[in-house]
Amino acid sequence: MDKGKPAGQQSDGCVGVSLDDYTRLYRALRTLSAGNRTLARASDEATLLHDMCHAIVEQGGYRMAWIGYAEHDEARTIRPMAYAGVEEGIFEVFELSWADDIKHPTALALQSGVPRVGHLVLEDPALAHLHEEQRRRGYVSVSAFPLVIDGEIGGNLSIIAGETDAFGEDEVNVLSELAEDVSFGIAALRARKRQQEAEVALRQLALYDGLTGLPNRALFRTRLEELACQIPRLIRPFAVGIVAIDQFREVNEMLGSRHGNDLLLRAADQLRTFIDGEDLLARVSDDEFALLWLDTDAEHASQRAARLLAAFNEPLPLAELAVDARPRIGIALFPGHGTDAEVLMRRAAVAAREARRTTTHCAIFTGNLDDECARNLALVGDLHRAIAGEQLRLYCQPKIDIASGVPCGAEALVRWVHPEYGLIGPDRFITLAERAGLIAPLTSWVLGAAFRQLYAWQSDGLILPLAINLSARDLLDGRLVDRIRGLFVTWGIDPAHVQFELTESALLEDPSRSLETLSRLKDLGVQLAVDDFGTGFSGLSYLQRLPADSIKIDQSFVGRMLEHEGSDAIVRSTIDLGHDLGLNVVAEGVEDLATWQRLAALHCDVAQGFYISRPLPVEEFAAWRQPEGLGRAVAH
Repeated sequence: MDKGKPAGQQSDGCVGVSLDDYTRLYRALRTLSAGNRTLARASDEATLLHDMCHAIVEQGGYRMAWIGYAEHDEARTIRPMAYAGVEEGIFEVFELSWADDIKHPTALALQSGVPRVGHLVLEDPALAHLHEEQRRRGYVSVSAFPLVIDGEIGGNLSIIAGETDAFGEDEVNVLSELAEDVSFGIAALRARKRQQEAEVALRQLALYDGLTGLPNRALFRTRLEELACQIPRLIRPFAVGIVAIDQFREVNEMLGSRHGNDLLLRAADQLRTFIDGEDLLARVSDDEFALLWLDTDAEHASQRAARLLAAFNEPLPLAELAVDARPRIGIALFPGHGTDAEVLMRRAAVAAREARRTTTHCAIFTGNLDDECARNLALVGDLHRAIAGEQLRLYCQPKIDIASGVPCGAEALVRWVHPEYGLIGPDRFITLAERAGLIAPLTSWVLGAAFRQLYAWQSDGLILPLAINLSARDLLDGRLVDRIRGLFVTWGIDPAHVQFELTESALLEDPSRSLETLSRLKDLGVQLAVDDFGTGFSGLSYLQRLPADSIKIDQSFVGRMLEHEGSDAIVRSTIDLGHDLGLNVVAEGVEDLATWQRLAALHCDVAQGFYISRPLPVEEFAAWRQPEGLGRAVAH
């Protein structure tokens, strides 16, 4: 039987009754045909292996067929994956290994990578301990074919026949082709599975948040769109809530991104407890989550929101700290506030911003809020034109030396004279500028106008420091210092006559970059003041590192110091602290004579506020400085 075997195949000889060559070839072809049908129909690897073994036995008429996978563990185990035929109990007595000292046909095929063909098991002394079991089962000859999967030997297809002269040359060629088909089928199914897993991963990335595992904005919006199409027929209201975790940015910047992410994960876990049935929770931005509450009207939405907010009353443990993570929530309702998914989400976000102004941290959308957003959007466009045109005006608010009653400077302020709405206060349009990315051009306008005014005063013999406000975003602008240096060169202004005021909270937004910018500004020779001192919760060590010349006590403390002992204590302590650090202390928000006198008694250096003067157009400042214009400011 060795004669005519394919190259590279081994035979152990055959004896006994022979089969007709045609019969053997027909059996092999029938097996190959059944195997190909199995390959075409298989939807997964396990099904392919199971059906292939049964096709070989039931269609091909072989005694047994089995497929194993070659493990690369220490014992080099063969793991049976599928089998058919007279196989019951065989794997309990058969040595399932392809280690070098194992000599059965399947092990030899896996070790060499070459088919082991027509092996007469009853004549193999290495299998003597199995001869009785093999006779009982009718196992006579075996062929083992290695399965080459993705370029590596990954397993075996072993076929057992009941005849001594099974596995002739033509039959083996056909069965070798079948083994190759099985290898190809396994590789193709694995590739398909990898592709499916990749598609699932891509879908996960596209529709789910990578940190929390929650649906993202796109999936949440899709769900709302589906509901908007379904529910009108069912007449069922639902609520959309936007939950903002305002502490995220602060934690992220002060403690690092790992702790910021931890805060979001803890918040997400807390929010999950307020989702029932088909409700939905999603993360829709860095620090915002979205809620979908089905079958919920305004009353029930308010109740659910109150319970949600109450759950955050207890601080969350974070980095050995207890962080107050109380969120705010805005709610929009379908269909009363809209039937479009994007409109509902936008209106819930508008309500969430409004929730900042409430004591409950919760707001339900009203039409007035949407109108305000529309007006703000229109104002942003107008502000673009105002900065480039002639609508902005420079004002200044005088500062008085308390000890002498003499003007000692002024703070530059900007006002917007809108052609339709008239004078618009800075509290409104500066916030719009920050949100719309217009703070840099607005600051450039103020800087240019302030330097121009300083030059005009200087030309008229008026030498007086002018303070200019810088925002947090200004401090992070790498071009700011060069822009200011260019203005000094252009106008020939003495840097000692320019002061920059920076809010404490702005300095804390990015302390390292802020300190770098302040140091570069200080190198120009200007004065620096920390504005709104006492509201940013900075530490003394940080204050000591600032190259500041003065601090301004926030008006929220100054305005209440006469009737509130705590505010008076804060003002008194801040004055003492400033003087101990060698800083000039300015009190802003001085509204009356009694406050002036109290500040004088505490040895505060400078006062600023309506008692002295309201902000003046720069054209009127020179006249105000005349003795008759000082009015009440010298009545101390």
